Amino acid sequence: MYKNLKYRYEVDEELWPVWQFVSNKTKQNKTKEHDRLCLFSERKNVLFIMADDLRTSLGCYDDSVVKSPNIDQLASKSHVFLNAYAQQAVCAPSRISMLTSRRPDTTRLYDFNSYWRVHSGNYTTLPQYFKSKGYFTMSVGKVFHPGIASNHTDDYPYSWSIPAYHPASYRFEKEKMCRGEDGKLHINLLCAVNVTEQPGGTLPDLESTDEAVRLLKSRANSHDPFFLAVGFHKPHIPFRIPQEYLSLYPLDKMTLAPDPDVPKLLPPVAYNPWMDVRKREDVQKLNISFPYGPIPKDFQLRIRQHYYAAVSYVDSQVGRLLSALDELQLTNSTVVVFTSDHGWSLGEHGEWAKYSNFDVTTRVPLIFFVPGVTTNCNQWKTSAFPFIDVFSQQGYTLIFFVRNMVELVDVFPTVSHLAGLSAPQHCPEVSFQKELCTEGHNRASTFRFREGRRDEEGVAFSQYPRPADTPQVNSDLPDLKDIKVMGYSLRTWDYRYTLWLGFNPKTFQVNVSDVHAGELYMLEDDPSQDNNTYNKQFSFKTESRRKRVKILNTAL
Repeated sequence: MYKNLKYRYEVDEELWPVWQFVSNKTKQNKTKEHDRLCLFSERKNVLFIMADDLRTSLGCYDDSVVKSPNIDQLASKSHVFLNAYAQQAVCAPSRISMLTSRRPDTTRLYDFNSYWRVHSGNYTTLPQYFKSKGYFTMSVGKVFHPGIASNHTDDYPYSWSIPAYHPASYRFEKEKMCRGEDGKLHINLLCAVNVTEQPGGTLPDLESTDEAVRLLKSRANSHDPFFLAVGFHKPHIPFRIPQEYLSLYPLDKMTLAPDPDVPKLLPPVAYNPWMDVRKREDVQKLNISFPYGPIPKDFQLRIRQHYYAAVSYVDSQVGRLLSALDELQLTNSTVVVFTSDHGWSLGEHGEWAKYSNFDVTTRVPLIFFVPGVTTNCNQWKTSAFPFIDVFSQQGYTLIFFVRNMVELVDVFPTVSHLAGLSAPQHCPEVSFQKELCTEGHNRASTFRFREGRRDEEGVAFSQYPRPADTPQVNSDLPDLKDIKVMGYSLRTWDYRYTLWLGFNPKTFQVNVSDVHAGELYMLEDDPSQDNNTYNKQFSFKTESRRKRVKILNTAL
């Protein structure tokens, strides 16, 4: 894995972070170094970009199939975390967890049906914190999950200086917009379209990019710093995307997932039956058995083709946004963060969609561009992020990366520090009454030096609820009242370890002695997590492994 990635610093010493420049040599020649670097001490703007359901299928994450030149270009000038994990692999719980820096057991949001300020605690959000420090905060597209989970206002006015923007064309996402082989319109999973034939001649992410660029222009000459969050709707289903992106991925070049079968020893409680995929009209026509399928191989290839095409479509929008940042001369004063709420299964383990604890659903891209820190501002002869046409050019693969485990709850304290604000303090053990604190870690220190060795103590936690021990029609997204089992998962360098434990939705209590099932994947021999070696009487051969299990049990 990561065989094509190289440390940038092995190639060009001029690109060491700003702390490397603040050395004895720098002190001897302050004027020269000041000309070469952006000022790190002043507060910086923040452009926070979030994709929806985007796994690490990017060139900068060593995916050889995808075409993502603009995001790769961003990564080539950024700090890239290769092993970043969401705390729950579904939209609203993950987004609220990331934006409040609290874990799902603290937000108590496991579905889409409650507002954390009422349901658990009045927790300060990332944009709210920046707003309280004098930033002008703006939201475009899907940042918070819309609806009850963000009080039907995207948490305005707490988090945003102005009401959040939602593209008008998004209302057509759940309507019959996909032309089928019969010439009629359907609610399909696969929905590549001629954009000129769509209502208004546009699509949601095209509109969101236009609005984000407009907002950047409106803030270009302001003396107050800004925090602009842009949430793209793709590659979330349906794959309603411009049809030309399919040409990037000819079907005869597509392959199935390397492990398309349900693992023999996978506990039934761990399996997600991908009901949102099954409900699409084109999938219903396939008469797939519940819960394990499988989807016919030819249709699997088409799903994978459309997902990758949707990623390239998002990449083009990111390119438009970053090139606008350049044109407005905002790059030198803006921290750029790129991430996703969670991943998405593309047939691995016989699963589709999110809704599980496997790496393919919990692992996300996490990229930080910090001018003067991750790159030398003076190196850009014309622009840092010229737009790259995905149909004619490829991007960059030379990046600086961190392999150690990090989590999305780390984003809040890290971006606060990098922008020039104080990072929130770590939360006390019980923090329901604490408005501002973090259950994550400030990862700014990792920007100072090249990663020397793997952190044996580094862990990432994820969890997922289930209504029963066997797959049900509501297994993917059970309402709070229906949750009976919670799967707590620990990801380390060595393995992924998951315990499925009894859970009381009325008291939010987990019963650590009520073990319904377990999973243990030893990653050195089983990187795809297909061979479950857990049983209730298993024993670890080394003290190191016993210690990791103790960490999970202690966390519960």
